[in-house]
Amino acid sequence: MAAQGRGSASTTASALVAGAVLLCLLLPTAMAKTYMVGDGAGWTKNLESTWLPGKTFYAGDVFVFKYDKEKHDVTVVGGKGYARCKAPRNSTHSWVMRTGNDQVTLRRGSNFFICGQPDHCAKNMKLAVKAL
Repeated sequence: MAAQGRGSASTTASALVAGAVLLCLLLPTAMAKTYMVGDGAGWTKNLESTWLPGKTFYAGDVFVFKYDKEKHDVTVVGGKGYARCKAPRNSTHSWVMRTGNDQVTLRRGSNFFICGQPDHCAKNMKLAVKAL
């Protein structure tokens, strides 16, 4: 009977470990938040100084970009594209959204967004965020 008890304890411990691992995997997704970029102002210029300060973002958080699709877009770029205000051609890491109501799930690390319309990024319509 003692052997059966040890087997049961081992099985219970394994189940607890598996449950803890599953919880750790699901917890970040369950705790993900959705942010309206720019709040009421929407996707506009100077967000790094007006909207971003004091916020902490996590991988899995969702950014919603609302804007006039006739005047703007949201271009997801890498660090070089962000610094140059230009989306690289033929990149699998860059893409353009033009619906006026776009959503992006943040990935861990740096996330970069620009408006790809002429001179908009140069006039500070861009956003760089780090997700933990």
